[in-house]
Amino acid sequence: MTNRRDFLWQSGGGLGGVALSSLLGGEARGGGVLQEAHHRPKAKRVIQLFMAGAASHLDLFDYKPELVKRHGEKSDFGEHVEAFQNGLGPWKKPVWDFAPHGTCGKLLGETVSPLGEVVDEMAFIHNMTGRTGVHSQATYLQATGFDRPGFPGMGSWVSYGLGSLNDNLPTFVVLPDHRGYASNGPKNWASAFLPTVHQGTIIRPGTSEPITHLFPHESAKYLTPQAEKDAGSLLGKLNRQYAKQRSGDSRLEARIQSYELAARMQLAAPEALDLSGEPDYIKSMYGLSSDGTKWPKEINWKEEADAFGRKCLSARRLLERGVKFVQIWSGNDNGFPRRNWDSHEDIEREHGPLSRGMAIGTAALIKDLKQRGMLEDTVILWTTEFGRMPSTQGSKGRDHNPHVFTNWLAGGGVRGGVTHGESDEWGYKPADRKNPTQVYDIHATILHLLGIDHEKLVFRKDSIDRRLTDVHGKVIREILA
Repeated sequence: MTNRRDFLWQSGGGLGGVALSSLLGGEARGGGVLQEAHHRPKAKRVIQLFMAGAASHLDLFDYKPELVKRHGEKSDFGEHVEAFQNGLGPWKKPVWDFAPHGTCGKLLGETVSPLGEVVDEMAFIHNMTGRTGVHSQATYLQATGFDRPGFPGMGSWVSYGLGSLNDNLPTFVVLPDHRGYASNGPKNWASAFLPTVHQGTIIRPGTSEPITHLFPHESAKYLTPQAEKDAGSLLGKLNRQYAKQRSGDSRLEARIQSYELAARMQLAAPEALDLSGEPDYIKSMYGLSSDGTKWPKEINWKEEADAFGRKCLSARRLLERGVKFVQIWSGNDNGFPRRNWDSHEDIEREHGPLSRGMAIGTAALIKDLKQRGMLEDTVILWTTEFGRMPSTQGSKGRDHNPHVFTNWLAGGGVRGGVTHGESDEWGYKPADRKNPTQVYDIHATILHLLGIDHEKLVFRKDSIDRRLTDVHGKVIREILA
């Protein structure tokens, strides 16, 4: 017997009497503002992997023999250092041993060694520099290109410029950490002054309600499919009448579109997020555990692998179905015990499980995309808000370091197995302090790979032509294939 929710999935009812008619009539949700690409694109999809809390480049990707040699000695930076906390202890060697991987021989910390299987696909940037050591501001900067609220995320700009590949799914999807939001929460993926339809849609794979409020609550048994359909039709009619009278206000049109998209998602989302049909070897490759696993209270790598891998596998399925930009988060906002990358107290305790879980899921994602022929037109960005200090904080932690950290890219149009930019001998600042890589350069490069000139994708706001890269940014051509 078909229950109420199944009926909605099958019939497209609920929010969607008006949306279903649009769907059946073949109406597209609309393209982006760019009628055509500025140049031939090498990628058509993006995955952004964001490590919230500031992942340590020194313990994962950026090996510094001098720290091994000088471990335990009094740190001397040769200049005044303003620490975020009282964290300037002696030099601290990497927590894990490094070993070469791949044909390129890239040195990786032991805990991220699963990435060794795909390291020849990756381009590392070790001279990233930020503008602040404050989590909220630094996260804004990496997510939106500005260190304050009120600006669209990169996914919103991509949606605005290029539009949708699938009318039944969002263009920009956000998969947050399974424990909660990172610093700033939804402001990291807000559309800000861009039309609201371009904001990120939050999906939580593996939960009882992956998309909040997509369906009426189960307690609302008085709502029948026909009643919802009738209500949706009436709401759509009234909204469009109202919008006609106020054509200069885009907010209502965005809301209409969001309702219509929600209804269409009732048809498309369940299949996209249902991992049950994936072969066992695929689930195992992503680190997924059997349903019903009871996790210990302590942070552990198997739980992290399951949670992060589930998001990565869901991301692949969403990309297959036309989602253009997927943002995956590891780590939530600060609390104790730590469940993010902000390892002031104990790098090994926090970074160990998080990094191994991340590496398993990420390696699986890259291998999976490659075997499906999708890696060649999907660009992957791994980032964090800043790095960590080469000196110890306490006996086991590291303080914030906004002066240098690591990003890496892989996939569509990226030359794998290379390194661009270096940090200094301590991993404290860029080796060439006059020519660091900044987030604007990363954003410009990703837009370039999508066929967009970052200086030409603009939105007029308060008499200023706003863009993702503000007044900065250059394409990092050294890492392009």
